[in-house]
Amino acid sequence: MIETFAVLLFAHVLADFVFQTNWIAENKLRPHVLLLHGLIVLATAAAATGRIDAWQIGALALVHIAIDWAKGTFAPDGLTGFIADQTAHLLTLGTLSFLAPTLFADGYWAGLTVLPALMTIVAGAVLATRAGGFAIGLLMQPWSDVELPKGLINGGKLIGLLERGLIFLLVLVGQPVGIGFLIAAKSVLRFETTSNDQRAGEYVIIGTLASFGWALLFSYATVLLMSALPPLEIARPAP
Repeated sequence: MIETFAVLLFAHVLADFVFQTNWIAENKLRPHVLLLHGLIVLATAAAATGRIDAWQIGALALVHIAIDWAKGTFAPDGLTGFIADQTAHLLTLGTLSFLAPTLFADGYWAGLTVLPALMTIVAGAVLATRAGGFAIGLLMQPWSDVELPKGLINGGKLIGLLERGLIFLLVLVGQPVGIGFLIAAKSVLRFETTSNDQRAGEYVIIGTLASFGWALLFSYATVLLMSALPPLEIARPAP
């Protein structure tokens, strides 16, 4: 069951945060765009499980379409809608994994026992970094009028992506103490901004804490999921 959930999570992350373009996200309520997104969900789930014969994969794609339509039609904009949408998708993945626990074990990739763990690492990295960028951006929307010192175009987004990526890596290799040095380094670099303008300072602090918190949440969730999967046995080179 847990292997099935891991590979379906990987497929979901690819469909929603890698292969879903801004154009698809902005036009998803159009029937043909929603159908296109559903086909992407179908393709990623089939590829991840190694199954093209399972009706459950088609059902997953249909439920995904329904959730996205409901989100676009009824859910509020902003972070609340984003979290509600992703929670609904995760519940769907969990339910399908419970009802069809051997979906992965009966698939083409069943012999590759390390695959679910590898997929979990990739999914966790994308959730911690790219998905975190969307979530933090939505969180900070109410204060989008705050004037920050001008820097590189999209420099702040890239910094956030890199810091969440470093946090994910540090947690994954069992060195979370390094995150403290990362916080200290960013505090020093942002000292002038936070000390000269109270609104800008509070904006930076809120965004930074949210970014770190998001990355930590999904980093440790990844470690927890991996602990329930067959371990990655990476052979050491012969002496």
